[in-house]
Amino acid sequence: MASKGVPSTFRSWQYMSTAGGLEKNLAIHTVPMLQPKANQHLVRIIAAGLNPADYRLSEFQFLHKVAFPKPASPGNDFAGYILKPALGSGLKAGQLVFGGAGTNFMYGGAMSEFGVASIENVVPVPAGLSTIDAAGICIAGLTAYQSILPHSKPGSRIFLNGGSGGVGSFGIQIAKAGNRHVTVSCSTANVQHCKSLGADEVIDYKKQDVLETLKNSPYKYDLVADYVGNDRNLFWEADKYTSPNAKFVTVAVSHHLSCIRFITAAQFMPRFISGAKRQHLTVFGTPNREHLAQIADWMVEGKVASVIDSKHKFEDVKEAYQRLKTGRARGKIIVEVVPEEHL
Repeated sequence: MASKGVPSTFRSWQYMSTAGGLEKNLAIHTVPMLQPKANQHLVRIIAAGLNPADYRLSEFQFLHKVAFPKPASPGNDFAGYILKPALGSGLKAGQLVFGGAGTNFMYGGAMSEFGVASIENVVPVPAGLSTIDAAGICIAGLTAYQSILPHSKPGSRIFLNGGSGGVGSFGIQIAKAGNRHVTVSCSTANVQHCKSLGADEVIDYKKQDVLETLKNSPYKYDLVADYVGNDRNLFWEADKYTSPNAKFVTVAVSHHLSCIRFITAAQFMPRFISGAKRQHLTVFGTPNREHLAQIADWMVEGKVASVIDSKHKFEDVKEAYQRLKTGRARGKIIVEVVPEEHL
């Protein structure tokens, strides 16, 4: 893609406060052009993907006051092209890339026309993958990959609690690409969706008690990845439906005290005190270019499909976050910063 000149200003969605909700405080500002550091690319953002982390942590008022810049710009996941490559990166101006924007996933600034991206956070968009599909990979894709493949083996039987959201949709497909047997939970409305992504078994939590169904299964699971965090007994009673060396991975982390208490007890307290009978791990989607490239290659090969819940115009970012906060999105929510017809 041909690289155009760099303007002196650009538009960016920003906020000073999150009181009452992130989406209620967002406004488009015209800001001076960014000045990337030596290890950062300057990128033109074509599309950006939303994640719950965009608002969950920023709306924790104490954290927002002490850790967030004022103003801040939300968004991590993006796809776009390089305007100015980082020194020694091997990537060139005009090259399409995808990954994570900014220096902090909590306020990466992907909801902007331009951004910076660290060398370790981006990889080229392979031929055959659209920027819309690439824009939704980073956090959800990395979280799914890193919560499953390093903690299981081909042939393992795994359970994913929450199969229809952004992480779960990737999780089912990545697990199948890695030759795992996959059982997931979801609502009645998403049963066929999860099956279409490759789930071997689906537990409909509207009609079945998930924990009791797992306990009554004739099989033992080798890995549990919890993408919802709605029932802590899935961990405390994991010995009743998992194999002796099974791992339990929590990825639905929030700032709420109940979650902090659970993680502390499950992961850090001695087992004879906490009562834990299985190893607990907490996984965040951390930057990894090899993992990003692998997911993108699987998508080109047709082993992993992009699941897009909805696409929104750049001017409609507030509505995009309103949709995200309903908790009913099936797959990723994408903001088209530059409409395809303008590329």
